[in-house]
Amino acid sequence: MSTPILPKSEAAALVAAARIRRGLTWSAIAAKIDKPVVWTTAALLGQHPMTAEDAAAVAALLGLGDEVVESLQLQPARDIAPELMKDPTVYRFFEALSVYGPALKELIHEEFGDGIMSAINFKVDIRRRAHPDGDRVVVTFDGKFLDYRW
Repeated sequence: MSTPILPKSEAAALVAAARIRRGLTWSAIAAKIDKPVVWTTAALLGQHPMTAEDAAAVAALLGLGDEVVESLQLQPARDIAPELMKDPTVYRFFEALSVYGPALKELIHEEFGDGIMSAINFKVDIRRRAHPDGDRVVVTFDGKFLDYRW
């Protein structure tokens, strides 16, 4: 008899719990598989498929079973849960893009022409920058420009 594959959301919950219980940071897990921390965190939260080798390495590090390894390799359904939009951190990103998105669009068009920034050929990074008024969160989106071709 065959059993269903563990849903990515359940695998993500198991990963998050094991990470906390083992006292590991997302950065430590990313270092273990030699991948960027933002990508690794997103993958372990269900937003990217992992290779079999990376999934197995993470599962071994966290003491998780083959069902998690299998789930981490699945293609995701990329969406955002409505309840997550109520989270203040996530909402502030939405708010920032609501306010600055139209200006960024105009500036991309002015600088590059008719096209978009890819979110597939894309890197994102986050870092802390010291500031006298309180530390700053610096988020960098680095996406390939894709021109519209007719």
